[in-house]
Amino acid sequence: MNHPETYHGQQVVVLGLAKSGVQVAKVLYRAGANVIVNDKKDREQCPEASELEALGISVVCGGHPDDLIHSDVKLVVKNPGIPYQAAPVQQALELGIEVVTEVEVAYHLCGAPMIGITGSNGKTTTTTWVGNMLEQAGLNPIVAGNIGTPLCEAAEQATADNWMVVELSSFQLKGTVEFRPRIAALLNVAETHLDYHGGMEDYVASKAKLFANQKSDDVAVLNWDDAVCRELIPYIKARVIPFSLTENLETGVYADPPYVDGEEDDVKRQVIYADGAGNRAVIIDVQDIGIPGRFNVGNALAAVAIAIAAGADPSQLAAPLADFRGVEHRLEYVLKHNGSVYYNNSKATNSKATVMALNSFKEPVVLIAGGLDRGSDMMELLPVLEERVKALVVLGENRAKIAKVAELAGLKHIKVVDNEEDAARTLTVAVQEAASLAEPGDVVLLSPACASWDMFASYEERGRIFKEAAHNL
Repeated sequence: MNHPETYHGQQVVVLGLAKSGVQVAKVLYRAGANVIVNDKKDREQCPEASELEALGISVVCGGHPDDLIHSDVKLVVKNPGIPYQAAPVQQALELGIEVVTEVEVAYHLCGAPMIGITGSNGKTTTTTWVGNMLEQAGLNPIVAGNIGTPLCEAAEQATADNWMVVELSSFQLKGTVEFRPRIAALLNVAETHLDYHGGMEDYVASKAKLFANQKSDDVAVLNWDDAVCRELIPYIKARVIPFSLTENLETGVYADPPYVDGEEDDVKRQVIYADGAGNRAVIIDVQDIGIPGRFNVGNALAAVAIAIAAGADPSQLAAPLADFRGVEHRLEYVLKHNGSVYYNNSKATNSKATVMALNSFKEPVVLIAGGLDRGSDMMELLPVLEERVKALVVLGENRAKIAKVAELAGLKHIKVVDNEEDAARTLTVAVQEAASLAEPGDVVLLSPACASWDMFASYEERGRIFKEAAHNL
């Protein structure tokens, strides 16, 4: 797309309200575009509509009118979650109208260099960590997008003295055209969101758009341990800085000694930065990192690589690595009850995220899992259920599927909670069942391996209800 100012006097359609839709509509309206905002939800479910109408922006709720998209429309900006199969999106594409997401609009507005961070797991933790590191280094970060300030709002405020640090999903990246982050990081790739993308090919291609417009003076941070990430390297024009848990690197950030599958995580390790010219700097002892889990060490390695690429001195990074205590719903400590420790990992919306969470604990785990069935067979869970889980409580749309995998893993204690009309009550019962199975020294972990939308409005709602249920035991 072009800069928003070039749409002065032209017709633009924004699909979907919520915070991002509101901000995009305001930006384009202030640029002089004739903006129509459309949301298929009924008007009473669109509280943001009144704010836009007060400015003079047209808002249409309750469905997609047949005449919404026509040949005079010059741009469609869609909410990332709206599928490309939606009628107005298809109509726009058939007419050759450009369809983008908020990320593309924000990029054209932003006066600051952008750091884009994506991956199937660990995005929010890494993005937050990078913001903390750059703040400590005096580099004036603005953390925006899926976390923090809506991206377009932040982009309008940013200057060349800032770094814009942005968490990005595959949904957002699929709708980009010219977006060019000066630093782009791909943390990992797992089988997820296939109901939206239709397959891994489109999912990976959407993630890879993060690097599409980078140039030789930009930086790409990649997970050296992830086969998909490594396969992208020949197609990337930017300077690559890898990070690795399993190899010592000549250039990049790594754990020393490397992790070995099956090895306990109590080996004394350090985070090392190698500049490619033979110089190596010890960043921190792994045991001093503020949040647990091998996968969080991986997130720390990525954050260090990003921060150094942005200009942070390696000597400034130990404190923010040690002081960070994680993000809500991501392996979040809740409480200790009757000798068992409860953790909320509601953000684990795919099986790989749950595998990583379970591998963070040496203690026996009572796992609460289940949710939206996206067609995955959940067999990725089998080995870790055998090794780490003493009991399982399942709920949600795919509860029977996960219970079957647990049976194959040989679990003796499997509780299936039938869904009630009251989703909060269903999850509360699951927490009570887990508590009845837990013994002193155990971990009770909500890590669903599934999206929340079969029962809850969001993973945040699911996590909050879990925490409330745990506190009410």
